[in-house]
Amino acid sequence: MDAVVRKLMREASTTYAEEAGIPLKDQPAALFKLLVLANLMSTRISSDIAMAAAHELFEAGGGTPRGMNRLSWQDRVDALGRGHYVRYDESTATRLGDMAEMVQEKYQGDMRRLAIESGRDRERAGKLLREFPGIGPTGVDIFCREAQAMWPWLRPYFDSQTLKGAERLGLPADPKRLADEVPEKDLARFAAALVRVSKDKKLAETIKS
Repeated sequence: MDAVVRKLMREASTTYAEEAGIPLKDQPAALFKLLVLANLMSTRISSDIAMAAAHELFEAGGGTPRGMNRLSWQDRVDALGRGHYVRYDESTATRLGDMAEMVQEKYQGDMRRLAIESGRDRERAGKLLREFPGIGPTGVDIFCREAQAMWPWLRPYFDSQTLKGAERLGLPADPKRLADEVPEKDLARFAAALVRVSKDKKLAETIKS
């Protein structure tokens, strides 16, 4: 591992899930919370606000599909407001309710069933994820980048955002060569760090200096 990668991992490798208080575990609640976070981060809003809004929703009881469904639409709007997620709060509150309902009905509340239904195929998993309200290509990338910590069959998952970060640091733009820069178990954290660099020129300069 070269000096730039070591510094990057030391300073910026907390995953977005971990920052939002979501454990990187292959468990129904953790995977549902990650899906909620991916939904919130898909809109044009800062990741800090999305993570704060996710935390408020989980605190209000929306950390499982059943819990999210038990919250009223207004409860969800209020939780999003407490996280300052105000620009898209009403439409997002509706989408989150619909998404939770779909997780319950199609996957019996357990997102591990999506992995099984996809045959652990990345492309098929992406198609299934896009069936959820509010999850488009960006949401798929966010979910899969972080879920590769729990689902080894997704590895290495580097989307255009991570590759932009790699380019900023002078690291390989080829996903397979990039994956060789860190141990396999660290790929989700590496991807999160590269995304941060892609969005923050000052951070990139600090890492390179």
